[in-house]
Amino acid sequence: MAVLVTGGAGYIGSHMVLRLADAGETVVVLDNLSTGFDWAIDHRASFVAGNAGDMALVGGIIAEREVDAIIHFAGSIVVPESVTDPLKYYANNTATSRNLIEAAVRSGVRHFIFSSTAAVYGNAGLEPVAETSQLMPESPYGRSKLMTELMLADVAAAHPLAYGVLRYFNVSGADPGRRSGQSSPTATHLIKVAAQAALGQRPQMGIFGTDFPTPDGTGVRDYIHVTDLVEAHALLLDYLREGGASITMNCGYGRGYSVREVIRAVKDVSGVDFEVVEQPRRPGDPASIVARAEKIREVLGWTPAHDDLTEIVEAALTWERYLATRNR
Repeated sequence: MAVLVTGGAGYIGSHMVLRLADAGETVVVLDNLSTGFDWAIDHRASFVAGNAGDMALVGGIIAEREVDAIIHFAGSIVVPESVTDPLKYYANNTATSRNLIEAAVRSGVRHFIFSSTAAVYGNAGLEPVAETSQLMPESPYGRSKLMTELMLADVAAAHPLAYGVLRYFNVSGADPGRRSGQSSPTATHLIKVAAQAALGQRPQMGIFGTDFPTPDGTGVRDYIHVTDLVEAHALLLDYLREGGASITMNCGYGRGYSVREVIRAVKDVSGVDFEVVEQPRRPGDPASIVARAEKIREVLGWTPAHDDLTEIVEAALTWERYLATRNR
């Protein structure tokens, strides 16, 4: 049997492939390389170039490779872009996911893991959000992901498909073995951008919004190391294969850091006092989102191994230095 990883050439997907291959799984990557990189795919995985919404292609892969589980990462993830180009997000996230789910059902795939987002909660405030908190996404990105969650629930009620939804908080860092990391030069992740500024790859970086109702006026987020995130996926896959019921869980550490705190950590670790420019808020950005994460620990026995902001920053800086040498 094999695991199909959509978006496996991207940031999180490439780490998932490494985790699965390290465990001896047979892995097939499906990616259109619109934002991913073929060199980021581990050599132990098979690669198919294509769109996750192509039902004929997906059905053929499932049949040929004997796929029993799908882990779905492919999609668009930039909140401000979703506000200015919502149709792109409903096409790449919602419509693609709908077709992928249908291909899975038609082909008899029983296990489906979906990469969702804390953006489904909207402007949650400073209190950590539980899975039962009100769902009020403030951007087309968040709504496009929530629509897929709803589709999965409806489909699982009608077909023999068990699914797991992980609502990510802010994913950061890189593989401790330096095998993968956030490789897109135009990525908007805060720690990625700050690391680029520290290494002189950007002349400066911006703080988007200093008047949020938070302790220092800047946005507060729960930052999770990408290696801990993919470990949660691996545990979730085991849970589903062992007969676990469909489930939705937060995946975060339960502690938030403000934008100013993260920038200070990057400056401290790098030893570089790079320029920071205060700018207006971006459309769709909530003030604060922090996870309540008891459920994933209790159900899956998930125990984070990299819950440390300094370690996350060090990993990100190390990866940026590697990319600088690789791209010369």
